[in-house]
Amino acid sequence: MKTGGFSHVIGFDDFPFEPGHRGNVKIVGAVYAGLRLEGVISAHVRRDGRNSTQVLTRLVRHCKFYPGLQLVMLQGIALGGFNVVDIHALSEALALPVLVVSRRRPDLKAIQAALGKVRGGRPKWALVQKAGDIEPVAGVWVQRCGLTLRQAEQTIQRFAVHSNIPEPLRTAHLIASGVATGQSRARP
Repeated sequence: MKTGGFSHVIGFDDFPFEPGHRGNVKIVGAVYAGLRLEGVISAHVRRDGRNSTQVLTRLVRHCKFYPGLQLVMLQGIALGGFNVVDIHALSEALALPVLVVSRRRPDLKAIQAALGKVRGGRPKWALVQKAGDIEPVAGVWVQRCGLTLRQAEQTIQRFAVHSNIPEPLRTAHLIASGVATGQSRARP
């Protein structure tokens, strides 16, 4: 691998949804080759469901960009509310490292309490714990599978052009919020 981390990356984020929303939530992936946006893919996951790992696996494995991908990035460990991604199973199924990026350190006590109120919360909490330590690196917080902390740092530094958030995640967020609400918005 070249110095500077990974260069062919896909970053995922979910679409915003109303608090009372039930059913599916759209997700979007922004595919990057270096700093160039190569493509966009999308699918749906169940709000607060258990299908995010399977949906991401199918979506990535069957997209035309898969052969060149080197890394999967997630904006947080859950999509569509509390549809927690099993990053170890995803990494194994795709034979790719997975990097979870959070702008702020997640409040694990609050997450555990919230999962206590969600159907199937206990196994979801186990997935959060299984993902490993939440580590500070390059101005963000990460959980990772299949890559070193140094590789995570190099990759974030390579892709964090306009903020601390890497471009594949920032772009996925802008696409999701723009399509869902009619205009994109930055995260606070």
